[in-house]
Amino acid sequence: MRRPLTVESHVLRPLSFRDPSGFVLTDGERIWRVVDSAAWDDLLCFLDSNTFRIYRKAGKIVGTRVIDKTELPFLPHDLRGEQSPTELPLRLLEHERIRFPSFPYEWPPEMLHAAAELTLDLAESALSEEMGLKDATPYNILYHHWQPVFIDILSFEKRDPLDFVWPAAGQFMRTFLLPLLLNKHVGMRLDQIFIVKRDGLSPEEAEGLCGRWRRFLPPFFSLVWLPAFLSRRRVAHTMRPYQKRRASSPQQARFILSKTLQNLRKKLDSVQPTEVMRSAWVEYSRCHDEDYTTDKIRLVVNFMSFHRPREVLDAGCNTGTFSLLAARSGSRVVAIDADPAVVGVVWRRARAERLSVLPLVIDLSRPSPAIGWRNRECASFESRAHGAFDLVMMLAILHHLLVTERIPLDEIVDLAAALTSRFALLEFVPPEDPMFRRIARGREGLFTHLTTDLFERCCARRFDLIDKKRLGGTDRWLYFLRKK
Repeated sequence: MRRPLTVESHVLRPLSFRDPSGFVLTDGERIWRVVDSAAWDDLLCFLDSNTFRIYRKAGKIVGTRVIDKTELPFLPHDLRGEQSPTELPLRLLEHERIRFPSFPYEWPPEMLHAAAELTLDLAESALSEEMGLKDATPYNILYHHWQPVFIDILSFEKRDPLDFVWPAAGQFMRTFLLPLLLNKHVGMRLDQIFIVKRDGLSPEEAEGLCGRWRRFLPPFFSLVWLPAFLSRRRVAHTMRPYQKRRASSPQQARFILSKTLQNLRKKLDSVQPTEVMRSAWVEYSRCHDEDYTTDKIRLVVNFMSFHRPREVLDAGCNTGTFSLLAARSGSRVVAIDADPAVVGVVWRRARAERLSVLPLVIDLSRPSPAIGWRNRECASFESRAHGAFDLVMMLAILHHLLVTERIPLDEIVDLAAALTSRFALLEFVPPEDPMFRRIARGREGLFTHLTTDLFERCCARRFDLIDKKRLGGTDRWLYFLRKK
């Protein structure tokens, strides 16, 4: 029976618990995994495999090391308990900490697709070493900047040489293929799927969303209608418990499994996101005057060069101009925007230049909540971001929060102060600005009180003013602030 680890000391908190083979704990800085003794041999086999070495070297599997018994006296009490170092079995691991964890409902479709590719790559590589990947969910993956990293190393196990069925194929369909299919062809956002349906969509659920005739067209026929039809047929004709099917030889089983993975890869290719999704916000940044854009870039670059922030949040990043500038100056950047299309553009650009940018689909007016069992499995965006950055940039976003979302100015300034530990760059857009008037749509009279004096008084509650600059001959101002 698993020995419970107490958290009464508030030293450790659980990060995972669903896998019967082990669970993950953290003290906020270090990540430990406690492994059940029954899974230990499979784990050591995987850690000694070429798959682990190759993908770890490429940064695609989380760094992992076995905790030596000599280290036990220095671990938190909740991990080592009352047993002496010589009595406690070696069943503890420490993982490399991913700086800013994110979840599938915060990814653009490009990032979900890349996570699916990594999952199939690992399954194929493990198959060549007579190991299997027992589950295939995007929650097994975190992003280190633009790159997906597989974190659930207990998903690998020695496989039965005669078993030719990949048990994770159905899960791969529900959590990768069908969400990508409905996103591409029906326009469903990934947050609409994963926040409500943590484990993705069944073919029967997808069938009801794809339309009466579309289900008979490729790729809907093979991904939606046929699996749904076969599922209904199985339920109607048999209630027998599942029994493993076995091949006549290990070679035959490996061949069938290989073909299964190849077929899933072809299906994944068929739901690959389009290069640039249609979105008004993709073109938004091109609507501004060239002098204004050039001036803002110059000012931001000068600030970055002088203060050199390490951790940057670019809120309302659009297609990532300033996120990439910050990353090129040496900062680690989390770039957020409410529009998946522009976030997908940022991810493609960051990947092409291999920059330290993590793009996420986050609407600041309604950010990702804490979800999962007792709201503890996936932390809210704000709790993860609280004080995590030494610079927060809110460039050309405040007027959208003020007008479209009706968020009070004091609340926006308080949020900026909560997210940053040092600096903030805030762009003030007055009501007479053409873009402000465009989104106000005749309601400019509601914002006549919004002046630079009011803005500065609001900021003065939480920040000291370093400098302010008018942008490119417009009425817009860029404020350089230091948190009090």
